Amino acid sequence: MRGARARPDGKAPHLVAAFDHHAGAVLGQLAVSTKSNEIPCVRDLLACFDLKAVVVSLDAMHTQTETAKAITAAGGHYLFTVKGNTPTLRRKLKALPWKDVPAYSLTETGHGRRVTRTIKVAAVPDWVEFPGAAQVAQVRRTVTTGGSKTVEVVYLITSADPAGTPPTTLASWVQGHWGIENRLHWVRDVTFGEDISQTRTGQAPRIMATLRNTAISLLRLAGWDNIAKALRHHARDPERALTCLLTC
Repeated sequence: MRGARARPDGKAPHLVAAFDHHAGAVLGQLAVSTKSNEIPCVRDLLACFDLKAVVVSLDAMHTQTETAKAITAAGGHYLFTVKGNTPTLRRKLKALPWKDVPAYSLTETGHGRRVTRTIKVAAVPDWVEFPGAAQVAQVRRTVTTGGSKTVEVVYLITSADPAGTPPTTLASWVQGHWGIENRLHWVRDVTFGEDISQTRTGQAPRIMATLRNTAISLLRLAGWDNIAKALRHHARDPERALTCLLTC
């Protein structure tokens, strides 16, 4: 929370949240200790939930064997992203014979751009040390906007069983994870102005973030996709907000 940076230690409050891809709702949130980082905090957050038959997708920072152990021990599955912060693992995955693997692609257009996502899935190599690892994948995301093209390639490791998790399902999970940026982070930062909020005293920044999460979650559960439009709708009549709060 950048606007709350002016504290005695000069650090901004750092929060991590669990987000339901399907519902678009925030399930929980914890503050990262000033003497620690996101990695153990995420494990503490996941320990708050029943993970049986749940698939947990995480950013590349959390591609950790201990996190994999925690998720699988709780009966869940993980979907890890492999990027440059694990260079040896990424290099080995990149060297796999992907050219011989069938590709599955999906192209979407809208808002003046075209996005093509291509996924290739293979059995997990023996040298992958993550507990329960069952599949690896290469995902290529090509975005074309106004004649300009950008390409991002990432690699995945998942414990999901190949028999019940075809490539198209893995691709939908990846897309759902990328949706966190525009369905949660962007809404909090821009629609709710969290980045410019200068609330700094005590636990107030954390409490305000929790209230923003609550508002977003209630509106999503009420069927709203455009949160800014939903806020304008409810601002016109306080009774609408109370009805939403009491019925969702």
